[in-house]
Amino acid sequence: MSGSPFTIALVQETDHGSAAANLDACERAIIEAVAGGARLVLLQELHNSAYFCQTEDPARFDLAEPIPGPSTARLGTLAGELGVVIVASLFERRAPGLYHNTAVVLDSDGRLAGVYRKMHIPEDPGYYEKFYFTPGDLGFEPIDTSVGRLGVLVCWDQWYPEAARLMALAGAEILLYPTAIGWDPNDGPDEQVRQCEAWVGIQRSHAIANALPVAACNRVGFEPDPSGATAGARFWGHSFVCGPQGEVLAQAGDQNPQILLAQIDPARTEQVRRLWPFLRDRRIDAYGDLTRRYRDRS
Repeated sequence: MSGSPFTIALVQETDHGSAAANLDACERAIIEAVAGGARLVLLQELHNSAYFCQTEDPARFDLAEPIPGPSTARLGTLAGELGVVIVASLFERRAPGLYHNTAVVLDSDGRLAGVYRKMHIPEDPGYYEKFYFTPGDLGFEPIDTSVGRLGVLVCWDQWYPEAARLMALAGAEILLYPTAIGWDPNDGPDEQVRQCEAWVGIQRSHAIANALPVAACNRVGFEPDPSGATAGARFWGHSFVCGPQGEVLAQAGDQNPQILLAQIDPARTEQVRRLWPFLRDRRIDAYGDLTRRYRDRS
């Protein structure tokens, strides 16, 4: 990514009711994004379906597919035809009883450039991901593509500075977060604002601490709880791109699907790191306790 500035597109979408309809919507959006100049397109988390983790339902494992598989084949063909890098998010069936929440990168020549398996798996009301997903085992390894070295992470990973830092230390040139996060409809407006601002704030801090651009693509719209036990989830959209000082370059709204375009200037990372040399001044000799769960006091 050490070349000239380029355009990134984030496809903020809603669930269209089936994998076929969702992939059709993604394909239309990718084509439109490329027509607008995009060389890199980021899709939202688990874009082929509704966010099925609101409940624990063994039948939902039928949504999973192998990687490589039908979705990577379709998106890879599209990437090759359009000459664009696509970052997608799939429910991976690795083996019987072994499933992951996996991001895939299709390079501009159509090949599968790499995969990232979500490392941090949440387990909260309405987000029962530990029932479905085995934690990732590929580590925090950037993926090389025709537009540069991509640090791909997924949703809950975005709250952890350690994940962003390890991607940066491995040479990532941009951090990308496919996301599915929303409000409980019973939350009051003040709480909704706090949650969304915290979500944007923590990711902007990763950009600042590592002098890297960050892009987070969230889904949008209301999805009911299939069990009827809760009020469902209203995904808050607000997909955004920020630069290496945390400056917001573009941000979507919270109500509708949107193709968000932003210009990325790879040269700014070098400029910012010369002025704010956080990597130079890290005290790596004093950080050993970061590998402990917690420092208990007797």
